[in-house]
Amino acid sequence: MSERAVGTAVLEKPGPAPLPPRPRGPRAALAVPLGLVRTARPRQWVKNVLVVAAPAAAGRLGSWDAAGRLALVFGLFTAAAAAVYLVNDARDAPADRAHPVKRRRPVAAGTVPVPVAYAAGTALGLGAAAAGAALCNPMTAALLAAYLLMQLAYCVRLKHVLVVDLAVVTTGFLMRAMIGGVALGIPLSRWFLITTGFGALFMVAAKRYSEALRMEGAHGATRALLTQYTPGYLRFVWQLAAGVAVLGYCLWALESGGVAAGALLPWRQLSMIAFILAVLRYAVFADRGAAGEPEDVVLGDRPLAVIGLVWAAMYGMAVTDL
Repeated sequence: MSERAVGTAVLEKPGPAPLPPRPRGPRAALAVPLGLVRTARPRQWVKNVLVVAAPAAAGRLGSWDAAGRLALVFGLFTAAAAAVYLVNDARDAPADRAHPVKRRRPVAAGTVPVPVAYAAGTALGLGAAAAGAALCNPMTAALLAAYLLMQLAYCVRLKHVLVVDLAVVTTGFLMRAMIGGVALGIPLSRWFLITTGFGALFMVAAKRYSEALRMEGAHGATRALLTQYTPGYLRFVWQLAAGVAVLGYCLWALESGGVAAGALLPWRQLSMIAFILAVLRYAVFADRGAAGEPEDVVLGDRPLAVIGLVWAAMYGMAVTDL
């Protein structure tokens, strides 16, 4: 993804895209199952990698037992998130049909019937909650159930409440980052929670800001709440959140002291440079209104990916005292 392409994307108003033709013949039998998989958003599952955030921060990824429990939590969280996507798309099908991109979603396009989406979402949600209660410790199961209840409340009502909608989506990211530590019994530091929470708010508000710019003049046909936020307010939110996330990370890194015994350099403190550069790089896309899909920005921008790898290498050396 080039910077020029990203910078000009905001200037073009998206027109209604033609719907894909209805499948016929042998493909018709697979249309609903494939549509359910698409509705479950496989590309969004990368967000659930956040379950390893707390164990990685604590240096607790070195055992097969930890890897197995994190894999289980990843699978359960993925099933829970897929359930929420299915229910959300079933409820939002009429509004999605007015959106230039979302109208192509399987439920909005009519490929997956609304009752089928509801049934699949309910089965996945109940299955994830039951498996969490049977296979995980009580706190992990409670956190997973709380995520499901909060997200379902968001689908039904909270997405229409100013500021609360931002808080709920941000809390969903924070829960992903917390659940890995809870599953392994790792204490979560205040700096971890502050940095992760406000980092998530930064990305959520930047996404809303990008959506608001793209849908100007649409009179809230697809996300009515966007008409109640001003671009200036959303810009203020993501700038504030970015600043607090950077401050929290720096205070945490500086609190750990100087060079650890046996380490070559103060890697934890040096990682502040890469973290700040990553935030500044992402802010370029946020400022242009091109951060509508965070995973596309993170995975599609090569400089940001390189900065992320450098940060991960520095952090890994800090954890292992190299």
